[in-house]
Formats: sequence, structure tokens, C-alpha cells
Amino acid sequence: MRAVLIGVGNEYRHDDGIGPAVVADVAARNLPGVRAVVSDGEPASLLEAWTGAALAVVVDAVLCEPATPGRLWRSTVDDLPGGTGVASSHALGIPEALLLGQALGRVPGRLVVLAVEAADLGLGVGLSPVVQAAVPAVVDAVLAELASADAR
Repeated sequence: MRAVLIGVGNEYRHDDGIGPAVVADVAARNLPGVRAVVSDGEPASLLEAWTGAALAVVVDAVLCEPATPGRLWRSTVDDLPGGTGVASSHALGIPEALLLGQALGRVPGRLVVLAVEAADLGLGVGLSPVVQAAVPAVVDAVLAELASADAR
């Protein structure tokens, strides 16, 4: 498999649904060589999704302090362990999944995380207006990552 897009999140927790929303948009484009999946963010499901991929692009909601809802962050493997003031909206995050994957030999060739700052992670359906407005930019960022993989 050339590339996998993993949308992490829960569409029933408002902005935590950013990952699934981006996956739905990209999946509708039927890009060759790209698998698009939704994940709950648990390490085992991330490992299952990205094992064997040359490129894994993960889209997730994050909590930041101070917060700028809708802001997009891009991280690679080298950036993840550092303290950026960014935290996953899940109990265990992508860094923990990556560490487990490294120990098990189940990591993608390249990993890019696109994180969107959340405004509302409460129960309910639908993204907040500011995060909904960020969806096109996040989709564009995903498409750029996929295009850069084609150029390699």
C-alpha cells in the first residue's frame, strides 16, 4: 500500500470529528493507491491501519494552551516526542502508538500528523463553525502530503 489517511476521532464529540470529516472528503475523491480509514485513536487500531504503508497521514483534533481553534499543526516523527503544548484528545496518543509500533516493527515508512485545534469536544454531532471552516485547508494539506509522496 502506498499511502493511508487515518482520521482519528469520534463524530459524536463535536470537533473530535475533524479526522472522520477529512477522511470522508478525501475518500470521496477515490485517489489511487490511497486507503482512507477512520480510527478511534487507540494504539492497536493505528498500528493496524498504518502497517505496510509507505506514507501514513493522521488527522486528529488536539487541545492546546493557549488555544486557537481551527489552527492546523503539522508534525513528523521527529516532532512528536517534544513538548509543543499540544495534547491529543484521546487517553493515549499518536506518540505512544508510534513507540509501540517501533518496538513491534509496525511503523509506516513516513508518518505525518495533521492536528487541528479543537474548540468543543463535548457530546454532540457536528463540528464547531471555526473547525468546520478549517476542513478545506486540512484536506488541501492532506492532498499536498499525498502528492509529495508521489514525487518521492
